[in-house]
Amino acid sequence: VQLQASGGGLVQAGGSLRLSCTASGRTFIVAWFRQAPGKEREFVGAVAWTGVITRIGDSVKDRFAISRDDAKNMVYLQMNSLKPEDTALYYCAAGGSIETEDFKYPFWGQGTLVTVSS
Repeated sequence: VQLQASGGGLVQAGGSLRLSCTASGRTFIVAWFRQAPGKEREFVGAVAWTGVITRIGDSVKDRFAISRDDAKNMVYLQMNSLKPEDTALYYCAAGGSIETEDFKYPFWGQGTLVTVSS
């Protein structure tokens, strides 16, 4: 499975961005993680096949939403009410179950940078 994240950019605080993750093959679970400079990688959210089951990290709950379009092999991360502390490199990853630990995902895409200005 090959993954590619895209959609990052510079946005003002309070703005929105939608990240996309393209998968080359079938993926059961796709997750988003982020890593800010000098910090550990943090779980953002994950979605299961068909999109019925999702999980969002506590730090972004009520602002971020994750969805998928399996016909297009795409997973999206909709980020609203962005804050400067959301600035990070965002990665998508794939695995067999929804986990919050990054080492449990065997497949990773390259990151896409999100910068939120104050």
